[in-house]
Amino acid sequence: MKNKTIAVWLTLLLGALGLHRRYLLGRFDTLALLLPIPTLLGCYGVLRVRTFGVDDQWSWVLMPLLGFTLAGCALNAIVYGLMSAEHWNRKFNPTSPEDAPQGISNWITIIGLGLALMLGTTVLMASMAFSFQRYFEYQMERSSSLSQGAGLKESAD
Repeated sequence: MKNKTIAVWLTLLLGALGLHRRYLLGRFDTLALLLPIPTLLGCYGVLRVRTFGVDDQWSWVLMPLLGFTLAGCALNAIVYGLMSAEHWNRKFNPTSPEDAPQGISNWITIIGLGLALMLGTTVLMASMAFSFQRYFEYQMERSSSLSQGAGLKESAD
């Protein structure tokens, strides 16, 4: 029997490693096996920022992978938490009656939903802001260096 409250909190806290999918769908779920890859790549991006600084181009490519994975897991936790008890039990507890207590939300589920909403929104906005800011700064530096190079070439002629 799969409990909705456990699924919401597992998705929120350890979803980026795919553990919520293992709990709900089994040990050999394909997405559960693949979810740690963008999470680890994003963590590597964070490590690169701490080592090489925010000017490292690989970091602003890799770090959003972690943010988007965490935001996606928060969205998944919200979907699980808002599922009706009947739908939950039909999908994850097919042998139990539709009104089984495992699919009923309680105040712990609601707290998890609130945290998922706050965390998901914050992480998604921060990831997008970091990526876009670094991308546009890189473009400005590149165009500035190209225009300065063109000015030097004209003065040499």
